Amino acid sequence: MARKLKKNMNSPEGIGAVKETRRERKRRKRKNRKKHPVLFTIVLFFFCLFASGMLTGIFVGGTLLAHFDSVINGPMAIDLDTYKSSQSQTSFIYAYDGHNEPVELYRLHGEENRVWVDYQEIPERLQWAFICLEDKRFYEHPGVDFIRTIGVFINPAYEGQGASTITQQLIKNLTDQNENTYKRKFNEILKALNFEKNFSKKDILEAYLNTASLGAGCYGVKTAAETYFGKELSELTISECATIAGITKAPYSLNPYVDYEACMERRDDCLFYMHEQGKITDEEYDAALKEKIVVEEYYESDDDEEETEEEIMGWYEEYVIDEVIEDLQKQYGYEYNEAWRKVYYGGLNIYSAVDTDVQEYLEYVYRNRVDFPDVGYDQYGNEAQSSMTIMDYQGRIVALVGGCDEKTTNRAFNRATDVMAKRQPGSSIKPLTVYGPAMDLGYIQDGNTTILDEALTVNGEKWPQNYEGDHGSGKNISVYQAVGESLNTVPARMIDEMLGLTTCYNYANDKFHLNLVEEDATLSGMACGGTFSGVTTLEMAAAYAVFGNGGRYFEPYSYYKVTDRNGNVILDNTKNKPEQALNEEAADKMLDVLLNVTTASYGTGYGTKVSGFDTFSKTGTTSDDYDKWYCGGTPHYVTAIWFGFDYNADTSIARAKTIFSTVFDEIHEDLESREFSDVKEEVEIYMESLKDE
Repeated sequence: MARKLKKNMNSPEGIGAVKETRRERKRRKRKNRKKHPVLFTIVLFFFCLFASGMLTGIFVGGTLLAHFDSVINGPMAIDLDTYKSSQSQTSFIYAYDGHNEPVELYRLHGEENRVWVDYQEIPERLQWAFICLEDKRFYEHPGVDFIRTIGVFINPAYEGQGASTITQQLIKNLTDQNENTYKRKFNEILKALNFEKNFSKKDILEAYLNTASLGAGCYGVKTAAETYFGKELSELTISECATIAGITKAPYSLNPYVDYEACMERRDDCLFYMHEQGKITDEEYDAALKEKIVVEEYYESDDDEEETEEEIMGWYEEYVIDEVIEDLQKQYGYEYNEAWRKVYYGGLNIYSAVDTDVQEYLEYVYRNRVDFPDVGYDQYGNEAQSSMTIMDYQGRIVALVGGCDEKTTNRAFNRATDVMAKRQPGSSIKPLTVYGPAMDLGYIQDGNTTILDEALTVNGEKWPQNYEGDHGSGKNISVYQAVGESLNTVPARMIDEMLGLTTCYNYANDKFHLNLVEEDATLSGMACGGTFSGVTTLEMAAAYAVFGNGGRYFEPYSYYKVTDRNGNVILDNTKNKPEQALNEEAADKMLDVLLNVTTASYGTGYGTKVSGFDTFSKTGTTSDDYDKWYCGGTPHYVTAIWFGFDYNADTSIARAKTIFSTVFDEIHEDLESREFSDVKEEVEIYMESLKDE
């Protein structure tokens, strides 16, 4: 039967049967496939989605890996050596005397109580107290303990050691970046990995133990040992070491002066971990637990004779510090905290540009409100305030003051420089946004050029009105008169018919560096000074210097140079390169117009001419008499003064020009004769010197 079957299968009929069977099978498969078109489509869609996801993942993963590698194996993220070398080094601010010799003005020593100690000076029991409590795998991980990181991610409520290693905590101490964001944490991890490629574990632990915040104003273990126990590090017991280590988790609430019991509980935790990890014996553990911790008496009364009274900085010194910190950030890429530490602990020598005689008199006038307008009080019972900046014509800030009365605190609100102190400039902005640009572009030739004094029609109504309430005379009047009387109608018409708002706004920002915002580009803002953002006296003084020096804008500076403790110059303002804001002819013509404001009887600056010196000026008053301005100068100095209330209130009977006269008459009393042509000549000589560099 088997042979017969085989034969039959080999017969033509058998072969045909087999072929038929195969065709039937294919037919059935096609038939079955047609029954599930939706399922096939779904499968195909998810396959494509998976494939595209895989490709995207590979691309993103590759990009991230490249970024990881560039940070981890790239240049040193934080220079620990530079940070360490800047510790406990007093910085000095100098001023130059009449013989051009530097004299000490102020010493900077920081507000943090810290003395750096080398690794060898830190007892092992103190080192292990921190390691056992904070980072038990410190000597094993590469800067990041991924076991703890993953553990905390899975269980955020975990109350043991957190995810941050000692290396990561050190980075936070050095950069002062503590915001609780994934981006910050991610960057911190990369920096930690980079950090440990550049520094040894000993270097990292030494830095951490010298920078950790340990309560009661203590930064670092040495000052903590002195403050709490009155001891040197070598004298600390195991229990005292554990006490100090326990404070770092919450420097305020866990220090023994604030909550002794909580501090002792944290100490016990530390001792437990030290014993568990084999760093202390059973006997040492038992003895340390039983030891009664006694801390030194804490003096916190303002009346205590041993407490050192904080020395109050002057307005100028405070601004110098701000400028140096900002410039260190710009030039060297420091974080703010790094730059601050460099200034206070870096042993820097800062050679300020202040004229001490002018500064002392200016502060005397403002402290005692000498000849100040008496305008009463605002709705909150506060007296009026003022600020003033005095400069030369090459960017040097000669003197400044940021408020009236006695300066009783450091980091005080400086109305001369702070961004939050910006006020509407009123009519004092017109030479910067309208008249100066019009002369620079050739729309008006000089002060004799006439322009129609008539309000525009805006939304069916006449606008603007002048200070006296009229809408213009309807006549052509000279630029001399328009600027002298501080009319609003003329500059509004000039913007509408000649310049355009964009031109005015660009001159204000690009040429005169007033740092306005787009919302200021309105007729009210450009023609009348009703700006949204406002200006400071520092910005206005620097802008007005352009009219006296041939049209050049010099960036203001408060110091000449800064050297490190080895005498190397690290910041330098001695080569302050200007920009040509207006062409020289236009600047000279605007100076002539502004001189007329002071000498013409109709000028708002009339009566402020400094005896023996040409004096130019422009005043400004804002809506409802909230702000009063005086901008101007002599061939020696240029200034800007603001007077008003911090919270808007009426100052209608006041004039800022009375402050100008009080200050400028005094500081010019013994100065040599000088013309504006001398100013321009000095600037030309300075410009030639820059070409030789």
